Amino acid sequence: MSVEHDPSMRRPTAGIDWASTEHALAIVGLDGVEVQRMIVEHTATGLRKLLRCLQQTGVLEVGIERPDGPVVEALLEAGLTVFVIAPNQIKHLRRRYGAAGNKDDRFDAYVLADTVRTDHHRLRPLTPDSPATLTLRMTVRARKDLIAARVAMANQLRAHLEHVLPGVIGLFRDIDSAITLSFLTRFPTQDKVDWLSPRRLQNWLHAVSYPNPARAGLLHAHLLAATRGTTGPEATARAHVTAALVAGLTTLREQINALEEQIEVQLLQHPDAEVFTSLPRAGIVRAARLLAEIGDARGRFPTPEALTCLAGAAPSTRQSGKVKVVGFRWAVDKQLRAAVIDFAGDSHHANPWAADLYQRARARGHDHPHATRILARAWLHVIWRCWQDCVPYDPIRHRALQAVLATTA
Repeated sequence: MSVEHDPSMRRPTAGIDWASTEHALAIVGLDGVEVQRMIVEHTATGLRKLLRCLQQTGVLEVGIERPDGPVVEALLEAGLTVFVIAPNQIKHLRRRYGAAGNKDDRFDAYVLADTVRTDHHRLRPLTPDSPATLTLRMTVRARKDLIAARVAMANQLRAHLEHVLPGVIGLFRDIDSAITLSFLTRFPTQDKVDWLSPRRLQNWLHAVSYPNPARAGLLHAHLLAATRGTTGPEATARAHVTAALVAGLTTLREQINALEEQIEVQLLQHPDAEVFTSLPRAGIVRAARLLAEIGDARGRFPTPEALTCLAGAAPSTRQSGKVKVVGFRWAVDKQLRAAVIDFAGDSHHANPWAADLYQRARARGHDHPHATRILARAWLHVIWRCWQDCVPYDPIRHRALQAVLATTA
């Protein structure tokens, strides 16, 4: 007989409201009455105190709002069963105990503990990913954050150059490219840009190994046609801002490249690497991102539907009486959704089956984001099967793809 059907086997349950500096712990008995409450600091001593309290009261199951971090690692290492209950669920669960629904850390810890007690059969225990996957996830997300910082700083540089040196905007393809940053390092003011002639610009392009120095004439014409920037002493003063932004972007580019090298090493050493690198247009970074966000704990997604729902690729259906509304799914893992949508949005350029699904969705009147989600849902069924079987994606064995190829042959 399982624990949830045999009251004699049930133990007190606990809830932990996680915070950055301290954690609220609540323990409830079999009757739902709170038997222990405490606040522990987010320190090694505090975590030991928390675990000691759980052991002394006989707790085996703990509810918490987040699936990772030192607290969760300590709970799992202690052999406790951890249930992750999302913050938006807690928000609604508060109303089971009162109409106000106000946020309070100690009360939320009680709600978590009591939810584990009453809804044990509805919850799925947390299955941790392997250390290799956790490390890859950390590296992939760090790269993503640095790219966001690079985009923000590039926008700041563009806004700065609109006043100081407009001619550089659009001179090369990207404002934060290596060639643009090199140009701004050598020619940070309008006065120095005025010194350039087509011949001098061509010589400089040769010196920095620009792949097409013959474009010097067109580039010089672009500089002449642009609105003139700041000149004189004011330009010299503002050049310090330009130099600071260029230095920041240069550093960000270097660190992003360093992380990408680490991502490649970590991915190729991962047992599931072949599953994700075999997908069309996956590459290294995209495959690593998919693997990092899906993870390698197969028990977390027992069905492809469980994966598609968490990734936000399945619509949310609401029905009341004769009214049925199908809408966008908001309660999802946003990191997972971003990784899946990024992959699906590019896959239809390389896979005929994906292209057929995407085009048929557009023909039904769906916009690009909606069509991409439809394609993502279909891909997740394929990925889930490959992932569960630990086998690479094989276009020859993909019957839906072969059917499309046979039709177009």
